[in-house]
Amino acid sequence: MAKVNGHLAQMHESYLFSEVAKRAAAFSAECPERRLLRLGVGDVTRPVAPCCVEAMKRAADEMGGAATFRGYPPGTGEPFLKRAILLAEYAPLGVLLDESEIFVSDGAKTDAGALQELFAQDAAAAVCDPVYPVYLDANRMAGRRVVRMNCRAERGFCPEPPEERVDFLYLCSPNNPTGAALTRAQLARLVAWARENDAAILYDAAYRDYVVDGDCPRSVFEIDGAKEVAVELCSFSKGAGFTGLRCAWTAIPRENRWRLGELWARRQAAKFNGVSYPVQRAAEAALSAEGLRHMEESVRFYLENAAILRRALESAGIACFGGANAPYLWARCPEGMRSWDWFDALLRGAGVVCTPGAGFGACGEGYVRFSAFVSRGDTEEAAGKIARSAH
Repeated sequence: MAKVNGHLAQMHESYLFSEVAKRAAAFSAECPERRLLRLGVGDVTRPVAPCCVEAMKRAADEMGGAATFRGYPPGTGEPFLKRAILLAEYAPLGVLLDESEIFVSDGAKTDAGALQELFAQDAAAAVCDPVYPVYLDANRMAGRRVVRMNCRAERGFCPEPPEERVDFLYLCSPNNPTGAALTRAQLARLVAWARENDAAILYDAAYRDYVVDGDCPRSVFEIDGAKEVAVELCSFSKGAGFTGLRCAWTAIPRENRWRLGELWARRQAAKFNGVSYPVQRAAEAALSAEGLRHMEESVRFYLENAAILRRALESAGIACFGGANAPYLWARCPEGMRSWDWFDALLRGAGVVCTPGAGFGACGEGYVRFSAFVSRGDTEEAAGKIARSAH
């Protein structure tokens, strides 16, 4: 008789964002005349840069010619894209890496869930609370012991390293869901702790393009000693708008204590056939001068949306965090309401879809997350309705 993965079978049946979508769909079916303002799932809405579209078209044409056709892409990424990443993303920060340390993939979420496979079955993981669900779920599916690092407002949502022994920990900065970005000093302390305790850091920098505060690093490798213990996950989704195209990269320096780069290359060779050639050409174009200008415009637009939401929330007396270096607002529920209660009240009363903080962990209870990845008109309309609903 076949046996299923008991760890997976015992997990909560509903993924957070699936539950949000389910409740929103039920309300729409009940009240089809109501238009919903969707500030829940962090999916971008602005189109990719024209230069990316043209690059994909040219690459697609190449696939139709016998002389220019390409089969399987290199498993760790096309050299042209790796060079573009090094020049556009790391050289301006003074971070020196080479092509062998860059691994192109189809998404930072994919890599965040898969990197735990590099560690022993009895290795323990640490995650922040509130936490992006994939970090927790991937390790639970593997039957791994997971330690939570509480992140609270009084500490600026910066995690305290766990007191008990762990083998690796996940950090996300700017953070999803709280929107908090680690300062240079905070990140340096965490890197020093990891080096001292022989623990690896899986550093999710998917929102690095939104960092505008010079005191907050865009890359963990800006911190001395980080190359020894850290792995960095980055994405084209939130800056260049590739949520529907799927392209990202993970950087693993050769200095890594556990030679994780070699293990990751072997794992990818066994389980991954690479990102399609047209998409990698589009990603290369996203890092061109034109592509970077478009990315900056999109980031500025979403941050302006976040500022509009924050002003409205604060004017209504709602404590609000994030939005300055991230496209997310982390708002405290009014009048002691619980997360799902305010979610339902906003859905039914204001037609606004958010994400309940309780879905991100115990420390997220009493908060909701608003996404700024919407149109300006929807942002302004939602801001007014949210503020009015708080009174």
